[in-house]
Parts: sequence; structure tokens; C-alpha cells
Amino acid sequence: MRLIVARCSAVYSGRLDTVLPEALRLLMIKADGSVMIHADAGGYRPLNWMTPPTVIEEEPGRLVVRKRAGASEDRLQIELHEVLSDSTHAMDPPAADAGLTKDGVEAHLQELLAAAPEWCGEGFRLVRREWPTDIGPVDLMCRDRLDGWVAVEIKRIAGIEAVEQLTRYLERIRSDPELAECRGVLAAQQIKPQARVLAQSRAIECVEVDLAVLRGEREPDLRLFAA
Repeated sequence: MRLIVARCSAVYSGRLDTVLPEALRLLMIKADGSVMIHADAGGYRPLNWMTPPTVIEEEPGRLVVRKRAGASEDRLQIELHEVLSDSTHAMDPPAADAGLTKDGVEAHLQELLAAAPEWCGEGFRLVRREWPTDIGPVDLMCRDRLDGWVAVEIKRIAGIEAVEQLTRYLERIRSDPELAECRGVLAAQQIKPQARVLAQSRAIECVEVDLAVLRGEREPDLRLFAA
């Protein structure tokens, strides 16, 4: 991983155009082609980013990151006005991340929903658990009643970060022409309101599930509908 601390500015062009004014930033460039520009605020979310596969071109005082997006091209041009630090670090291979696992509740939810995927959507049937992508596995890959592909990400409590995670998975899954129409479902015991708003804006469905009902410890709540 390459880490650059620099006074820089950036221009992104593609599906929309954005400009990042000059300021002191942290640039993260990963071996897989991911490029992120971070400020010293805003939590884990970068100000600008490009996900792989990318082509990175370096010129004196400039980095240009390009990525094909269908018939068009996304382009992130970073102007390095002053470089304070530029270091490269060898990271452990991805296999070392195998020790990072879901907590007990999420793992149990995944197991139960894999056995009864219809709780995630009408007519769902399981194709595979832990469907692989090049940035990590999505929890469940299903087919719906119309035989369409559906990627399901499972959380105990789902916030904005869960929507972002599923969005990244969908981007990678849809790069396969046979899965280009794959839709996403976020399933959790609790989904935060902000996550619902973001999910809706990205055409991701939200489903709240009751662990006790899934375990068969109680009957689902009855709902009455007015005629």
C-alpha cells in the first residue's frame, strides 16, 4: 500500500463532475488499484475514490486514475502541489484476513436466512452462501421468483456503512454481463433510518428480520389490513 500525505487538489469526471479544492490530504493507493483521498475528518469515508479495476498514470506532480464505466470512462486527476510524505508498505496477503469473521448473531442470521431465504424476499431461493467477489464475499446469492439474481447482505444492525458495503459488492457483481441486472437486498434485525434513505436512493431493498421468529421461538406478528 502506498500512502501519500500531500497538499493536493482533484478533479473527477465521469457519471458526474466534482472538484476537490487544494488542501492537505492523505492519498491511499492499494495494490488492487483502489485509490482514496482522505481528510482528517469524516470517519472512514474518503472525499474522492476510485474502485478497481483502474489504470494509474503518474507524472511529475500529478496522478491520473482512469476506469472504464460501460461505454464511458471515469477519470480522477490529482494535482500534487506539495508532497510531505510518500511511503510504500508491503501488506499481508488477503488470505490473512480470513480471521475477520462476523459476530455470532450475524453468523447465525446468515445460517438461518440461508435455510429460509424467502424471509428476504418473496420466492427467493438460495444459490450460494458467501458468493465471492474480488473485494470480499456477499453473504447470500439468491434467485427471485422471476429467476433474477439477488445479492443479500446480512447485518445485526445496518447503518450507512452496510449500504456502502453492499453497493461495492453490487458494482463488482454487475461487472459480469450475466449478472448485470443483479439487485441488492439488505437484511438486518434493525435498519437505521439514514441507511434506509441511502438504500432507497440506490435501489437497494431493506428487510428487517426477527431472530426469534427465524429460530421458531415465537410466531410472526399478525398484520391487519383495511379492506
